[in-house]
Amino acid sequence: MFLENKNSRIQQIRFSEIENRDVTLFIKREDELHPFISGNKYRKLKYNLEEAAKKHKSTLLTFGGAYSNHIPATAEAGFSCNFKTIGIIRGDELAANLTETIQNNPTLKFASEHNMQFEFVSRAEYKNKNSPEFIASLKEKFGDFYLVPEGGTNNLAIKGCEEILTEEDTKYDFICCAIGTGGTISGIINSLKSHQKVIGFPVLKGDFLQHEINKYILKQDNWSLNTNYHFGGYAKVSEELITFINKFKSETKIPLDPVYTGKMMFGIVDLIKIGFFENGSKILAIHTGGLQGIEGMNLLLKKKNLAQIV
Repeated sequence: MFLENKNSRIQQIRFSEIENRDVTLFIKREDELHPFISGNKYRKLKYNLEEAAKKHKSTLLTFGGAYSNHIPATAEAGFSCNFKTIGIIRGDELAANLTETIQNNPTLKFASEHNMQFEFVSRAEYKNKNSPEFIASLKEKFGDFYLVPEGGTNNLAIKGCEEILTEEDTKYDFICCAIGTGGTISGIINSLKSHQKVIGFPVLKGDFLQHEINKYILKQDNWSLNTNYHFGGYAKVSEELITFINKFKSETKIPLDPVYTGKMMFGIVDLIKIGFFENGSKILAIHTGGLQGIEGMNLLLKKKNLAQIV
């Protein structure tokens, strides 16, 4: 087995902004599963690596942006499990001075150090990443490979994410999860007990996620999306969010990333404060990792003379 079965620990959150509320909040530390393949990336890659080996593939090819958590996770997984890895990266302008790009981008630097080969494509080309013609052109260029979708989401990823919750987690009334491509929440939805509900916090603007999630789930009535906490869209942040993340870490010692878990936790805390959850509710937030993105975000914040994540 390439990635072993693991369960993550749960911590109760004691945070000043919700200390007098009649609900209890816990966090499942999926970010601690692996130092580099953390959180939902570990779950999503687990069965995909096994499938690649079954099909006698020696190369993994995947897609992502220059700061994607999925790119270094796939690079590390391939490196440690003896696969070659290829990353199709959005933004051909990044290839103009590749050495400088890699040195100034912690995400790409890590992936490069773990032997990932990059192919930078234009943003227009990247939009066609799922087309048969584009995939065929990649096979013509790179030869045979095992395709891992952007963000890692496919049926095998859902299977892995169904293992996030365990029997010990049945005592929680609400499970909360940040959403990128919809794979993680789909697995959680499929593994819920009848008394539980999931609230998803999308980090992307738009209504497409409802359709994406419906492709993978077995149930329809035990989940909902709250679209009020994306802070302008993917990788968009504000001083309010950064202040919250820093305060949360100071009080709880739990780091949050600014793209996924920071926004989710901000949303959960806000919903608690406005009385969304019934008194006595037990809430479990899933920490999906993504902490490698903090360094890259801090570089961007520094350029804008904004406060950084500590």
